[in-house]
Amino acid sequence: MKVIISHDIDHMTVWEHLFKDLILPKFVIRANIELFNGKIGLAEYSCRISDFLKNKWQRIDEVMDFNDKMGIKSAFFIGVNNGVGLSYSLKHVEKWAPKILKRGYEVGVHGISFDNYEAIKMEFDIFKEITKMSDFGIRMHYLRKNDETLDFIEKAGYLYDATPQGFENPYKHNKMWVFPLQIMDGWIVNGEKRYQSRTLEEAKQETLKQIGKAKKLELSYLSILFHDRYMSDSFLTWKKWYEWLIRYLKNEGYEFVLHKEAINSLERLKKQ
Repeated sequence: MKVIISHDIDHMTVWEHLFKDLILPKFVIRANIELFNGKIGLAEYSCRISDFLKNKWQRIDEVMDFNDKMGIKSAFFIGVNNGVGLSYSLKHVEKWAPKILKRGYEVGVHGISFDNYEAIKMEFDIFKEITKMSDFGIRMHYLRKNDETLDFIEKAGYLYDATPQGFENPYKHNKMWVFPLQIMDGWIVNGEKRYQSRTLEEAKQETLKQIGKAKKLELSYLSILFHDRYMSDSFLTWKKWYEWLIRYLKNEGYEFVLHKEAINSLERLKKQ
């Protein structure tokens, strides 16, 4: 079983949300719930509040620095449109997409529209113009989709889609590859809640359970999502969980690949 690590870039700054959505009040409420429930300490709570002054919610460099240290590469999905709490401007995409690519990482679109072909195609074209690439994938924000989403994505020209959830192997939707997602940080740390409900040790045990499930089903690829925002002392459990997970997978001898590398391997297998 090979491992695909990816990161959804949901936020760049704190103040981009000021007049656009309800992310900031939700963030404050969540922090207070986690503090009063004993899931985070005062030091971590203070770090979250100080983020307001720093006006920084992305941790893209921090993720890449850690991954480089561990000798792995991963994929980043970045938004080129606004909606449902994703509110940063294209200037951030123009800055970060080339920077991520230059460091040898994969970059795709974090899609907003999932039920309108013209809007999906517009996002594809914007990203293509910024990156000068034509072969890239997409993951929908909040994993939103309907019965037509895959058809629209393929028609728009995407190489692959990483939106669906499920313990199944990558498969083809007509000519486009689809990579189901098995493990996501929020599912692990939050559980059934909308805020942190598990300790680090509980998160580790749940992760081992999910990895065991993937092994039992003999999956060829295990897809894992970690949001870059959590690579921070403001979210210590999340950060420590990711660092533990990568070290665990490395120590167990798993091979890390990018979506494009997986597609090349899968295509070769189909030709045999």
